[in-house]
Formats: sequence, C-alpha cells, structure tokens
Amino acid sequence: MLCHADLDRAAQLARHWALHDCPVVIHVDARTPQDQADGLSAALADLPDIRFSRRSPCEWGTFGIVQATLDAATLMLAEFPAVSHVMLASGSCLPIRPVHALKAHLAAHPHTDFIESVTTADVGWTVGGLNEERFTLRFPFAWKRQRRLFDGYVALQRALRFRRRLPPGLVPHLGSQWWCLTRPTLQAVLSYPDRPAIDRYFRRVWIPDESYFQSLVRQVSNRIESRSLTLSKFDYQGRPHVFYDDHLHLLRQADAFLARKIWPRADLLYRTFLGPDGDRALAPEPNPGKINRLFAKAVERRLKGRPGLYMQSRFPTRAHGSTRSAAPYGVFSGFAELFDDFQPWLARALDARVHGHLFDFDRVQFAGGESVFKGGLSDSPTLRDYNPRSFLTNLIWNTRGETQCFQFGPADEQAIAPFLASDPNATIFAITGAFAIPLWRSGRSAAEVRAEAARLQKVESEFIAQLNGPEARASIRIWSLAEFVENPAEPLEQLVDALNPRAAHRVSDLPSLIPLQGFGAFLQDLRNQGMAPVLMGDFPADAELAQPHQSLPRPRIVR
Repeated sequence: MLCHADLDRAAQLARHWALHDCPVVIHVDARTPQDQADGLSAALADLPDIRFSRRSPCEWGTFGIVQATLDAATLMLAEFPAVSHVMLASGSCLPIRPVHALKAHLAAHPHTDFIESVTTADVGWTVGGLNEERFTLRFPFAWKRQRRLFDGYVALQRALRFRRRLPPGLVPHLGSQWWCLTRPTLQAVLSYPDRPAIDRYFRRVWIPDESYFQSLVRQVSNRIESRSLTLSKFDYQGRPHVFYDDHLHLLRQADAFLARKIWPRADLLYRTFLGPDGDRALAPEPNPGKINRLFAKAVERRLKGRPGLYMQSRFPTRAHGSTRSAAPYGVFSGFAELFDDFQPWLARALDARVHGHLFDFDRVQFAGGESVFKGGLSDSPTLRDYNPRSFLTNLIWNTRGETQCFQFGPADEQAIAPFLASDPNATIFAITGAFAIPLWRSGRSAAEVRAEAARLQKVESEFIAQLNGPEARASIRIWSLAEFVENPAEPLEQLVDALNPRAAHRVSDLPSLIPLQGFGAFLQDLRNQGMAPVLMGDFPADAELAQPHQSLPRPRIVR
C-alpha cells in the first residue's frame, strides 16, 4: 500500500486486509509528517502481518513512486515467503468485493499477471501528456512543482532534436499503475539483469509508475492479462474520478476487486464494503470494463453538457450546440398588438404557459404578472439583460414538460434576437408591420410618431433579416400585416397545429381582432410625413377587413 494522506483510512484498509490473512507492506510518503506516520504504525501495532518499508519522497510524475513500490515489493517477498501474488494498492483503494473472492480468482489463475500493458502506439487515454516522448526526452523537473522549467526543458529538447536511447531490448509499454503480479514475475522484475541501468533510465522518464513495471513485465512474464483488477477511471482532463457515498450502487455493479479513488469521508462506502455484509452474489469473472460506457457517457455530458442547461462548470461551446435550449417554445411577434385577448386565447388553445413581452425594456412580463418565476428568475430587466440567453434558457430549462410561449417585437430588447433565430427549438410566428398599431391607437398624430415608427421599422427589418439569414435554425413563419388581416383564421389554426399537434384540427374559438378602420389612413399619413411603411404590405386606406373565419390561401412560409 502506497500512502501519503488520510492515514486513518489507510489503517482501516490495512487492518481489513490483514484480518483476511493478507500480509500488508505499507509505504508512507517521506513528505508526510513523521507524527502521522508514527500514528499509523501505532494503530496497526497489534497485527503481526504488517510491515513498513523505507520511506521515499513520492512526487507525482517522478521516479519516487516507482522506488517506493520497489522497496515495498522487496520487503514483501523477503518477509512473507508464502505469498503467491502481490497486489499494488493505495491508501484510497477500497476493496469492493470480498477478499475471499479475490483469493479464489487468483487461485484459479495461478500463473497470470494482471497488469495493463500496451505499447505507446496503442494508447488512447493520454490527455494533455506525452506518449512516445516520455521515453525519448529527459524529465529532470517535477511537472507540478516546477512547471515552467518542465515546459521550457521539453521545448529546448524538441528544438535541439534531442532523443534518448532506449536500454537494449526494452520496448516501452504503458498502463495503469495498479497491478497484481505473481511472485515469480515480481521476483524476476526485482532481479532483472542490469537493473541499475534500467532504473537510471526510468529516473528521467515522465510518470514512470505507468511504464516501469508495464515494460519490464513484458520481458519476464509467461502469461499477461492486460487489465487491472482495480477500477480506476479518469476524466477528460486526465484527473482520477473520485467516488463518493452516492456511488454505492455504481460500485456494487462494478466487477473489479478494488476501486480508487475513494473520498476519505465516504463513510457509507467504507462501512458497506469493509463490513460483514460484503459477501454477496458475485459474477465469476471480474471485468472493470463493463461500466466503461457509463463513464464514457459521463465524460460526454461533462464536455458537452445538456442542451439548454447552462452553468459555470458545464457551459457548452458553440461546436457542441451552445445555441440550443432544453425544449420547444413559441415566439409571437405582432399578435398581441393585433388581438387584445391573444394571450389568454393562446393559453387555452395550446394548454401552455403564455407570457407577455419577456424582453420588454421596463419589466419582464411573466405570465400572470408574477415578479419571480420558476427557478428564481426575477422580472428585473437589469438582471435579465446581464445575460439574455441564459435568462431564456434557464426559463425553458426550469419549465421542462410545459410549453412556454412569449411575445417579442421591435419595441423589446433585441440582444436575444440572434439566439431566437438560431435555436432549433424555437418556433417563431411574425406579423410584420404590426408594431404600428399601438402607435395608431395612441391617438397621437402621424407627425408625432413618425420618428418612432421609422425606428421600430428598422429594428423589425433587422430581425426579419436574421430570420431569413443563413444562421437561422428555428421554425419560422412570416406574414405581412395586410396578408394576415385578410383572413386570420387559417394562420391561427396553423400556429396551434405547429405547437400543439394534439389539438382539434379546427379551432372554433378565435381571439377578437381589433377594429382597424382608419389604420390605412394612418399609414398614408406616415407616408405623407416622409416615412415609407413597407413592412405592413399592401394595406389600403379604406380596407374592408374580412371576418376571422373566412378562408385564405396558406401564408408565405420562410422556413
């Protein structure tokens, strides 16, 4: 056992092994305070089959870990001649299967060495590290403690095209540090010819604990099973997964004999696997790779996140679909201006949550006039505008299972517009030119509202250009105001069909279209004032508007 911290847990593990007739040799990192090492020794003083090897400093990536392993292995073979197999573990390696199951497995494979050992060409797990170069360059500096010297010396060797010679006959192999070797194989490694030269070479290899035994065992073993009996998984950054109490079910499913790293305060795991209830029905052959797919899915989720879930630790990149929300939703532009009762009608027709203008400048208009919505979303426009995309995606994420719809127009904050156009989950219905209706109904003259009308028309033109642009991925349907009011019934039925396919094919209850007599004359007054209201379509000054239930050819569908 290699230990450096949490020696109380190391003592608990060593006692578990010793009480099951497994001799234990413990190496305590020389950098660990002496009083802690003495405390570990005192805690295990009553056990006769516990030994402590000579202490060496064990810095990650350096030869100290290999030296500690060699010293402990030498002491194991010398002190316990009856030992047939030697397993390397750490102070955070927890047995997750009964010890008698491990003994039975080794007895069934008396001449097999269980050690992951693959050539550098076949390694696919190295993350941000070196494969072949760890053997051909020199690494006298510690990666963690002397990072600048480490990187600079590697760059210098590459520039000089420096290349070390491999010891004669040595073929570099890599694999997990945690192995289980037969006594003859381990003895052959310890007494390997010209081992001093081998050790000198590996003292300047990077992370030699993943290559020293993995390479030498190929020279001396008669039968290698290239896998570890210890479940040891790493994340996409090359850091080991840590198992907590809530991983109990996962570890029960694993067919490995040990698992690392276990959180030292995972009391439930230690209590469960080191207790008498550890004897349970077991698969005859351990296979740690059985849960690889679960870990691969976890890595994928860690890298890509989940569509529509944005958080500090899992913020998706654009390449992984950062413009996606969690569920479909509807966006309506111009409808609330044309129908006074549009929002309650839409809520009934779709059985959905229908908001007002979520991106209104003055206040977020949540459905029902709420000031705080699901997920703690505030109606403060300042908080919303700090990150409009996160505001919307949080709203959609927090209401999964319930369709959300909201109003959006040129009078709203437009920072969210590119996201809406590019989001495949968005269904956007737009009536162009409807922004002029509130100006007309305000009672002010065309001369007074001309500048505001021109500004709103410019903003809406930019929004329509985004909806028609190459980045648009939303489902988009656009009508001009003149097209829509000619017969609103069919467009309304189409939007219901699009957002609620299970609704009745014909919608009998339609919202009330506001009277538009005089609106055409208002548009003409705008023209007379020097503005060209082009987004409304061909809207005559004395239009006789059709009733909502009349038929109309299908609207222009842009996307």
